[in-house]
Amino acid sequence: MLDLTGKVAFVTGAGSVGEGWGNGKATAVLMARQGARVYGLDRNAEAVAETARLIAAEGGTCATRTVDMTIAAEVEAAVEDCLARFGRIDILVNNVGGSAPGDPVTMAEEVWDAQMDHNLKTAFLGCKYVLPVMERQGSGAVVNISSVACMSHQVDGRTNVAYAASKAGVLAFTRSTAIAFVKKGIRVNTVVPGTMHTPLVEHRLAKQLGANDAAALVAKRHASVPMGRMGDAWDIANAVVFLASDEARYITATQLVVDGGLTAARPG
Repeated sequence: MLDLTGKVAFVTGAGSVGEGWGNGKATAVLMARQGARVYGLDRNAEAVAETARLIAAEGGTCATRTVDMTIAAEVEAAVEDCLARFGRIDILVNNVGGSAPGDPVTMAEEVWDAQMDHNLKTAFLGCKYVLPVMERQGSGAVVNISSVACMSHQVDGRTNVAYAASKAGVLAFTRSTAIAFVKKGIRVNTVVPGTMHTPLVEHRLAKQLGANDAAALVAKRHASVPMGRMGDAWDIANAVVFLASDEARYITATQLVVDGGLTAARPG
């Protein structure tokens, strides 16, 4: 089941902020465990090198590259390098993203633009340069990462209009791209994480929310989920690997929400 042997996975955001498991790091490691050769990308060279070290320690294969996924030339060069190393790309995971708080009045224009680039343009550029490779192969699977923040749920009570808008854009982008390439043997789907406990909670959210007590923030986030706990990076990785695998061969242009019942329980 979920055998990725012989496949090459191009995983963006494959490092992790601080110690622990981010979504991209867990996804890259899990894909390697399932037999894929992984090409991991991240802006943080040290973080993605740690992912590669873990994969190598388990007997897997992982090449890495330091890339800013908002810069077309860097993305194109990474795709070319992956092809030179492995000869093909079977799986693309567009995992780059991050939130910034603010409403339309308080948010600076440059923050809005940066959020659109970080969360939506990165998926566009990943697809722009990988889809032609998959089209030549006659097969491929793309998994984009969105967020429940775009589904009428402001996590932790924050207003983050650019993040919500850009992640909603990922859903629309995925559906449109999936139909554009459905006759070419390429599937495109979205995983939609809910409130997750990754290193970002302690390293970024606690600072954004002005929380002096990270443990209290974690407890609050656990309590907000109907299941009584946040998910973790492995919950997202398992969903991504399923959608990328041949077991999901009849699934395209859809979204898999991984949120412990959060959006379903929201009033209205």
